[in-house]
Amino acid sequence: MKQYAVVIERTGNGFGAHVPDLPGCIAAGDTREETEQLIREAVVLHLKAMQDDGDPIPEPTTAVEYVPVQLEPAA
Repeated sequence: MKQYAVVIERTGNGFGAHVPDLPGCIAAGDTREETEQLIREAVVLHLKAMQDDGDPIPEPTTAVEYVPVQLEPAA
């Protein structure tokens, strides 16, 4: 089983998601939960289409990490 990093962002009217290792694999929904479900489905459909077209399935290479940041008070 492969695990691909997914970026979920709030938009002006809901949420959007994309998979950096699968260009063109995107989803959008009204809620985060809906968007998460839609991107899961989109990844499967995207990979099946690549497989059907005879394209190689890319290995996941994107890593996601949160970086803690503390700002000094403005002068």
